[in-house]
Amino acid sequence: MNAIEKPGLEAAPFYQALGNEEALFEQAWKHGLPVLIKGPTGCGKTRFVAHMAARLGLPLHTVACHDDLTAADLVGRHLIGDGKTVWCDGPLTRAVREGGICYLDEVVEARKDTTVVLHPLADDRRILPIDRTGELLEAPPSFMLVVSYNPGYQNLLKGMKPSTRQRFVSLRFDFPRAEQEEAILIGETACPPDLARRLVAIAGALRALKDRDLEEAASTRLLIYAALLIKDGMDPVAACRVGIIESLTDDHEVAEALMEVVSATFGR
Repeated sequence: MNAIEKPGLEAAPFYQALGNEEALFEQAWKHGLPVLIKGPTGCGKTRFVAHMAARLGLPLHTVACHDDLTAADLVGRHLIGDGKTVWCDGPLTRAVREGGICYLDEVVEARKDTTVVLHPLADDRRILPIDRTGELLEAPPSFMLVVSYNPGYQNLLKGMKPSTRQRFVSLRFDFPRAEQEEAILIGETACPPDLARRLVAIAGALRALKDRDLEEAASTRLLIYAALLIKDGMDPVAACRVGIIESLTDDHEVAEALMEVVSATFGR
């Protein structure tokens, strides 16, 4: 079990807690349990992990998973340089050696034969075999494995194997309640409360259209982009178009229909 040392929250990236997720994460870390975070795009999963790594004083190694990610990309590979071959640790191996956090973002994007390398680290063995060097690394007590994905992207071809998923403690994230999201916008951008309220109202209206006219809901991240642009002097309607609407759809007619929501919110 790990002892929790908090180096000072002023060093941690801003994060607005939505429930007891911080305490749950700390408890999982104390007991050496891997964590799976699932939630929609832009709801704060990555920021939460960065916040918790700083809060616990742990180095953070983040991997953006993709179709071509191999086990070697995670574990490491031999490289040739200066006439000799040297071994270079991958981010997963570095996190194990350092006793930090390895965070695999959108883990379902990686091939299943790649994520199998996580299995011995995600159960009570907590080991990482490195076949190419013959090493067998035992994870120190402070090491933590964290993965995330968007359940909305899952399908038969891209989903986490049950044998992998059941090795994790799982946290479900969603978009914040209106008052929480307003606090996030103010905390991230120092925008006026009235602007935060209007942007959150726009997001609420757009999220009601998900699965009808939109594949993805308007994320908190996009609201932050718009708030930053408006705070810097851009016209609010124009800022919402480039910061929110055009990122949600390529369909011109749909975009114009969504802009009516924006215009009405700002009294245009």
